Amino acid sequence: MARGAAFLGSETAILCGAMSWVSERNLVSAISNAGGFGVIACGAMTPELLDTEIAATKALTDKPFGVNLITMHPALFDLIAVCAKHKVSHVVLAGGLPPKGSVEAIKETGAKVICFAPTLALGKKLLRSGADALVIEGSEAGGHIGPVSTSVLAQEILPALAADNLVFVAGGIGRGEMIASYLEMGAAGVQLGTRFAAATESIAHPDFKKAFFRASAREAVASVQVDPRLPVIPVRALKNKGTEEFTAKQVEVAKLLDAGEVDMGEAQLQIEHYWAGALRRAVIEGDVENGSVMAGQSVGMVSKEEPVADIIAGLMGECEAALARA
Repeated sequence: MARGAAFLGSETAILCGAMSWVSERNLVSAISNAGGFGVIACGAMTPELLDTEIAATKALTDKPFGVNLITMHPALFDLIAVCAKHKVSHVVLAGGLPPKGSVEAIKETGAKVICFAPTLALGKKLLRSGADALVIEGSEAGGHIGPVSTSVLAQEILPALAADNLVFVAGGIGRGEMIASYLEMGAAGVQLGTRFAAATESIAHPDFKKAFFRASAREAVASVQVDPRLPVIPVRALKNKGTEEFTAKQVEVAKLLDAGEVDMGEAQLQIEHYWAGALRRAVIEGDVENGSVMAGQSVGMVSKEEPVADIIAGLMGECEAALARA
């Protein structure tokens, strides 16, 4: 973990996953101030909004923090320029392969580049393309997920890459003993989201947090794709009325498609638009029945609201005890 902490400039190599509407100035600064590494979730923000958010975060902490940018954002290069203006130390690229020139553009600003690697082959390609570190995230994570579990990805990727490269592990991590096991396999650190989403400093609605406290691991389910013609990006969230209605909506649209009442483009748009604003409804407005309550399977280990500093201290205590026993 010393390697990871030195790279991030933090006391511990515990990153906070970038969660839209949750990983904003309050949570990010609290995590960095507590010795972890906060990451702003840019999501669909405009360059102007990101500019404001970075400035507001800098007003709350003098510790390093990162910014997560979505590779398919239409204004990606403008967002990179905003990060450069504020001398952001680390940029995390998520949501697909970085477009041509983006890694170089970030590195020209002096920032470090962290990329998500869903497979060993892509991990090697990203490192060759200039990525300074990788995050490998398993399907147990909340939000947008890949198809492979964290434990399998770790076994596949860490032995091959961790000796010579910085690899952070994410997805389904809720306790320090799990962190210890990945460190023993060569990881430089870990990334957690679900534990931090319900922290005291998180601006998430009280009802959003209560949904976490009530939930078990099996209630954090991946979205179902009913018809292969209607692409659904897998997202892990708590099962609720909204997830059930989404399945019904897919069936309804597939029938319209079969009947020739809508064309393929319109059908796919209807599916895409269904969840528009659903995460904000849950996180900010507290509509946990109809909104998208994104959560990882470690949600079963989240039982109460705790300050970020206590969460990090607890994880590190469990991790150190496990390593001492080993």
